[in-house]
Amino acid sequence: MRGARNRLAAVAAALGLLLVASGSAGTVLATPISSDPYTNPDSQHATQVEPDSFAFGSTIVTAIQTGRFVNSGGASNIAWATSTDSGRHWRTGVLPGTTGHSGGPWARISDPAVAYDPAHDVWMISSLVFGLASSPRGAPSAVLTSRSTDGGLTWQNPVTVSLGANNFYDKNWITCDTWASSPHYGNCYTEWDDFGQGGVLLMSTSTDGGLTWGPAITPAGSPSGLGGQPVAQPNGNVVVPYEGGAGIRSFRSTDGGASWTASVPVANVSEHPVAGNLRTSPLPSAEVDAAGKVYVVWQDCRFRTSCSANDIVMSTSTDGVTWTAVTRIPIDVVTSGVDHFIPGIAVDRATSGSSAHLALGYYYYPVASCIASTCQLTVGFVSSLDAGATWTPSTRVAGPMNLSWIANTDQGRMVGDYMSTSFTGDGKAHPVFAIAKPPTGSVFAERAASASFDITAPPSPLGETRAKG
Repeated sequence: MRGARNRLAAVAAALGLLLVASGSAGTVLATPISSDPYTNPDSQHATQVEPDSFAFGSTIVTAIQTGRFVNSGGASNIAWATSTDSGRHWRTGVLPGTTGHSGGPWARISDPAVAYDPAHDVWMISSLVFGLASSPRGAPSAVLTSRSTDGGLTWQNPVTVSLGANNFYDKNWITCDTWASSPHYGNCYTEWDDFGQGGVLLMSTSTDGGLTWGPAITPAGSPSGLGGQPVAQPNGNVVVPYEGGAGIRSFRSTDGGASWTASVPVANVSEHPVAGNLRTSPLPSAEVDAAGKVYVVWQDCRFRTSCSANDIVMSTSTDGVTWTAVTRIPIDVVTSGVDHFIPGIAVDRATSGSSAHLALGYYYYPVASCIASTCQLTVGFVSSLDAGATWTPSTRVAGPMNLSWIANTDQGRMVGDYMSTSFTGDGKAHPVFAIAKPPTGSVFAERAASASFDITAPPSPLGETRAKG
């Protein structure tokens, strides 16, 4: 078997591909899917942080910040990694026409998010750019959409969704209506906020596969916040959960993005500060099932005595207006001392109701009360076959990692403000995340990685197994 595996790896290498092995929810192999190609001295190399992903059929597209700056935010460019065979092999590259490192006018780029429009057969990567070569911080800024019309294997120069000549945009996100029965099938929706205007939230809609975008629209009541993640329901409504004030809130559109309602509360947030000066916040991660139920998760310490550590918690809604009471995802017992944060949830869109399949990737510290020199950053995974009524035992996917191995920023050490998990059409779940090894001198070894889980397979009798890579 070992010889066969080595021969397979040799063939993959000859074809210029990255090979990822899969397993059940007790044993898994995780492998890097991209790496930072840059050497410009003002960025930290080699670093990759903050991956997002989207899957449709057997294709998965991931986008990652590559070459993170220490101060003032952003990265050298956005890297992409695409698999057309459900995560087994990957091709990777960088987006053209964005920053000066890829023939574009912008100084820095950040906040990648991925979507697919099946009505127009277009893959899209949304990104946030800011600063010019002479002024790399703040305004001007813009939200861009990069398009691929060949399954995510090559990318066009970006389209500008919104340009803020005197604005400081932040935390964009993108989704498309993928439901053929929807009256707004093929609409795509981009969300962002204007940090320079108090974090006011903005939405724009495309009806032509991301070629053109409508005007920026502020929802009723001019809500402000961060990290909105729009999800389209099968009935055509769009629900946008976000972090606002002291809690998670949401607003929606029932007319294909022509207008957006005032926001409503989802839940208050109780947050345990994550140790080691790691950059985190309770940004929501949102997904939707085949019946239109929206699932939202975030990090929260309400179930722990004295708020001593974060769990990953969840609320759901069928209409984006009324939300269920917050429940705790039982990764471990509340007295474990483990701190969980930066979740990325996936819902298998072929499932719904009490048999909806859920998958959750996240980072954690085995000991919440660590310090920067002792914290052991680890990637975990759990899944559910019954809409979150029960969950599998946790699987350690990658790590532990020392914080000194990952990119530094003026807001703390960074693997990303978010991570991502996606289901392919075969029902397998694929978390994407940042992993790191010890630096070589001043050169980091922080890369985007993925793993594949068949969540319907029986768990391994060996229990938790550390991932390779």
